[in-house]
Amino acid sequence: MENTNQNQVKVPRRVLGSLLASVSAGVVPRAGAPYIAIGRKDEIAALLSDLEQIDQGGGSMRFLIGRYGSGKSFLIQLIRGYALERDFITADADLSPERRLYGSGGSGVATYRELMKNLASKASPDGGALPKLIARWIGMMQDELITGGVSPEDDRFDDLMTRKVSDTMRELEFLVGGFDFARVITAYYKAYREDGETARLRMSACLRWLRGEYATKTEARGELGFPVSVIIDDDNWYDFLKLWASLVRKMGYRGLMVFIDECVNLYKIVHRVSRENNYEKILSMFNDTLQGRAPGLGIVFGGTPQFLEDPRRGLFSYEALRSRLCDSRFALEGFKNLIGPVIRLRRLADDELLALIRRVTALYAQFYGWECRITDAQQLAFLNLCLSRAGADSMITPREMLRDYMTVLNILMQNPEATFEQVVGSAVTLKHEDSDPEDAWAPTAAEKSSETSVGRGAFADKWDPAEERKKFNPEDLDF
Repeated sequence: MENTNQNQVKVPRRVLGSLLASVSAGVVPRAGAPYIAIGRKDEIAALLSDLEQIDQGGGSMRFLIGRYGSGKSFLIQLIRGYALERDFITADADLSPERRLYGSGGSGVATYRELMKNLASKASPDGGALPKLIARWIGMMQDELITGGVSPEDDRFDDLMTRKVSDTMRELEFLVGGFDFARVITAYYKAYREDGETARLRMSACLRWLRGEYATKTEARGELGFPVSVIIDDDNWYDFLKLWASLVRKMGYRGLMVFIDECVNLYKIVHRVSRENNYEKILSMFNDTLQGRAPGLGIVFGGTPQFLEDPRRGLFSYEALRSRLCDSRFALEGFKNLIGPVIRLRRLADDELLALIRRVTALYAQFYGWECRITDAQQLAFLNLCLSRAGADSMITPREMLRDYMTVLNILMQNPEATFEQVVGSAVTLKHEDSDPEDAWAPTAAEKSSETSVGRGAFADKWDPAEERKKFNPEDLDF
């Protein structure tokens, strides 16, 4: 039986509990995504090839386009995990009405702050890796000096370390914002090697500046102890992302991957000028990454088809982006092309959906220590039930299918007397248009009782829904 191999996969209980809770709620698991990764082999291969390009000093930008629940966010978290395993630094954020790519009142820099909060490395996969990155880099340079024969007790050690830090940061000064960026990093190192409350406050102030938490240059100068010509704000935060991409490569990492999800919130911006300013920021990112002006930086956007294709409010409403992202006239339906900037997520195949159901069944049984009472044939019957809904052959998503299936598992585990047929058989299913019209719909017992209770009176026992449907004529409707 196919479930046997899946039961042999042992998942840490903490990860498994979080994974099943996320699947039940229809949200993307932040940990454990590879355990339920089914299909998407071609899409994953295309994104992994981007990692190789970034490792070689290039840039990359992709748009993951799919309906709600089709697996965009899941794929983003999956690639995020693969990037961390390959020694990349990752940062991810979800856009919202308060977080945009461009905006006044702090909505642009709010996205940068979220990215810095979720900055992750292999050693800190859950985020908050900024101070650890700098500490690791300082430790690496100290090891280089020690390997070169300079002891930490040597009087020259601090001077040589300061010079190494300054030489490394000087290479970034030619970039936009690079001078102040380099100065703050150098100040952090000088405070790092000192002791005392003043040094700790100085380090905290440097981290606040790097995270874009200062509202004015006066406030920054008061806490840093030296003047800065810029602070990270709504207008320039993307320039500092490029600085981070350059710095992490000098720190020994392979590059910086940025994941920005829920881009449909840009499509929802009502004000046209504000919306186009956000699209202008996307255009700037697109040109920089693909023209080699952002080495070591990869960006992945996740959005719906409306966000991309709507001619009035989507990306296609901005001609400069439409001409870059629209499909070629030779990209006919049925042909696969995953090399371009847009990756459209196809519906998972039926056998992939069945494999996903069986994988989740095995993990559920493992977590609860429960002997699953659903056979392979019943799992197949559940999938057929989901696919029998009108339009499901093209519109079904893993999210809605798994939420329904987790409900079935929960009911069967908590009600030992219940059977699969009792739980699933009571569901009302809309058949395809080419199905037998007599089998298209039938009221359940509860529906019949509710229809009786609403007051058909003496006619209730004579009412037959099948006869009513036969009398229905679409031409009688007055539009």
